[in-house]
Amino acid sequence: MTITKEQVINALKFVHDPDLHKDVVSLGMIEDIEIDGKKVSMKLVLTTPACPMKDKMKNDCVKAILGRVDPYAEVTVELSSRTTTRRGPDDTMLKGVKNIIAVVSGKGGVGKSTVSANLAVALSQLGAKVGLLDADIYGPSVPLMFDLVDAHPKAREEDGRTILEPMEKYGIKLLSIGFFVDPKKALVWRGPMASNYLTQMLTGGDWGELDYLVIDMPPGTGDIHLTLVQTLPVTGVAIVTTPQEVALADARKAYNMFTTESVKVPVLGLVENMAWFTPAELPENKYYIFGKEGGKRFAEEIGVPLLGQIPLVQSICESGDSGSPVATLDESSPVALAFRQLAESIAQQIAIRNARLDPTQIVEIKS
Repeated sequence: MTITKEQVINALKFVHDPDLHKDVVSLGMIEDIEIDGKKVSMKLVLTTPACPMKDKMKNDCVKAILGRVDPYAEVTVELSSRTTTRRGPDDTMLKGVKNIIAVVSGKGGVGKSTVSANLAVALSQLGAKVGLLDADIYGPSVPLMFDLVDAHPKAREEDGRTILEPMEKYGIKLLSIGFFVDPKKALVWRGPMASNYLTQMLTGGDWGELDYLVIDMPPGTGDIHLTLVQTLPVTGVAIVTTPQEVALADARKAYNMFTTESVKVPVLGLVENMAWFTPAELPENKYYIFGKEGGKRFAEEIGVPLLGQIPLVQSICESGDSGSPVATLDESSPVALAFRQLAESIAQQIAIRNARLDPTQIVEIKS
């Protein structure tokens, strides 16, 4: 029996993207179909290089052709990706950045910066082009966590503007207020000064083409957060909390801020950090020292996905202090695996958000 391209396409219409709930043909995910006798090859273009369902979708394509066209066909499926975006064509701010992720927390001390750094690393390891902007003005962590304490980005003048060239490490582009100030001195800035400096980093960074720009925000809800949403069209927000009730109460404030009518930035989900303690000598043991699954219950309550549960282990602290985020470890490490799964979950939620919601807009807050 001769295999035709039409038969292959009709068979692939029975393969659905599990997240978008549409078939891969109507989604435009099938390209470059070639047939040579019983050999069938094609390209499956995913919505993100960090797609957690890529192996399932690839296997489903093979099964569809074997089951609906020819059981003796030799099927080759090449995986590719084209990260989705809902940035408008007229957006001039950070034009090459497809998705902007704000990582926030209601309070300090919940590991937001650690999550931001390792999320960026994990997304990069999954094949995405990633930038990390350290917008935690009063407590920048990126220079220490990436062993760039003495680094100074280059700057150039262009059309009367100062353009900053991000540092690069572990395949990630990096900018931080910590690159421009003395790390031994406290920043004594009023809100407007901090907001102005953040705006300069947001608008003056030469980020180039990125799939994801991760922004590590200051804890709480204040001027810096409003400056961000009034300057850039944020794709979505990831809220970091611990299972502790006091942290969850503040996480609720962060959720309320971004979902209020005057802001309305999509919340991608919740990250439960320090979900349990696991000692190195007892890797199978879990001790719920901050409470058990408080973040999971809160995510269910407000109706957002639980993006990940990150354990409290000594290697996370040690890796950050040594300038090598724990996600750079062998992916067989349980902690590195947890951050990889977090990256996949966030990429998945962004793809769903981009398929279902309107293009992102800069927030206009009227006083």
